[in-house]
Formats: sequence, C-alpha cells, structure tokens
Amino acid sequence: MHDIKSAVTVLDERSKKIRRETFKLSKANGGYHYGGSFSATEILICLYDNILAGNDKFILSKGHACWPYYVLLRERGNNPKLEGHPHLDEKNGVHCTTGSEGHGFPTGIGMALARKQKKIDGHIYVLIGDGESQEGTTWESMLTAAHRKLDNLTVIIDYNKIQGSGFVKDILPINGIGKIAEIIGWHVFEVDGHSKHELLTVLKEDSVEKPKMIIAHTIKGRGVSFMEGRPEWHSKWPDKEQEEQAMKELL
Repeated sequence: MHDIKSAVTVLDERSKKIRRETFKLSKANGGYHYGGSFSATEILICLYDNILAGNDKFILSKGHACWPYYVLLRERGNNPKLEGHPHLDEKNGVHCTTGSEGHGFPTGIGMALARKQKKIDGHIYVLIGDGESQEGTTWESMLTAAHRKLDNLTVIIDYNKIQGSGFVKDILPINGIGKIAEIIGWHVFEVDGHSKHELLTVLKEDSVEKPKMIIAHTIKGRGVSFMEGRPEWHSKWPDKEQEEQAMKELL
C-alpha cells in the first residue's frame, strides 16, 4: 500500500488557483460535488498542463467532478456546456458523456482498441472514481483491456475512499483491485494523488503491451479543511460563510 502523505502535501499556487476558479464557476452555474472535484484536481492539472498532446483523449468517467475539468478546458479556449455532468462535445474537448457510473472506462477501451486496429497514434486517459470501481463494467473492462494488450490506455483511480453514500470500506471495499489488475495483465502504480511529481513520474512511464492503471490515493475535499475526509461533502452545498472560509484557505 502506498504511504500517502497527502495530509501534509503543500498545495502550490496552481492547485489553489484551480480550486478557487472551481468554486467561482460552479457557484455561478448551480454546481457542487466539491469533495470529488478537489480530490481529483492535481490529477486533472497534471494531465492538462503536462501530458495531453496531439491525438490524446481524456475521459472524465467520474463525471460529477466536472467543475475543475471545465475550468481547465476553458483555459484552453474551449467552451463546454456547464452542466452537472459532461456531455459529448468533441469541438470543446469533451470526448464522452459521463455521469452514470461505469461508462467512461469501457468507452475508453473502445477508443483505444479502435486506434490499435487502425494504427492511429495517441493515448487514451480515463479518470474513474473508487465507488465507480465497484461496478461490474469496471471489472469486465479490466479483463478486456488486459486481454487486448491496450498499452495506449491509462486508467487513473481517484481513490479518495469515500463515495456518495459513505466510506468505500463500509460499502464495498476495493482494496485488492491493484493486485488483481496486475495479475490479469496490467501495469499498476500506486501514488499520492496530490503529488504532481509522483503523478507525472508514472504518467510518463512506458507500458509495453499492457494497459496502465494508476491508483491515486487522495483526500476527499483536499485543500478545504472542513471538507477533507468528510462523506457529506460528496454533494453538499456550502453556505456563504463556508464558501468565504474555503476561499481564504485557498489563497
């Protein structure tokens, strides 16, 4: 098990800025889901600032964490529709409709397999949630990707250990998912999901004839003290005082 140090990881200005902009954009457009948005923020920043290029595509399978995703898309001149879950809009950088759990991963497999068969370059990246990892489609997708040797596919699990209705360990634990993925033919890494250094190191790692899985240990609501590790912030709406406190903490 990765020894996560996220509780003491200092968030840099880029990470704080994206969280502040996430607050502003979501509050202005009726959004919420701050817990999962903030656990995934460094993952999204690394992908959009350092990794995605050329014909690469990204799928936010945990679609409820869409607000930092929209912030990063808008920074790049895209104009995605600002809804509670992303809808397919290739012109604006949204490559898959997501929100119903378990759909983004198999869609990513289809994209990666098609590219293999047509000899098209570019990598497919999919970000899924730990609650989503309980879905049957996730396990079927793990088997399929390994069988097809999709080394142009990277799946990142935002393992914040909290899902919509409580703690993952109390609902349906996924502790062995990395070991099982490795046994069936994945290249598996475990990292601190708030450490850009760790994330970028494994994102850039080559994986020949194997799909790559990154288990990113994160903290729900990372960066805002009263949200961190609290199940209610999966979908709770902050009041004015809470919003002000959060913005101060993110300066």
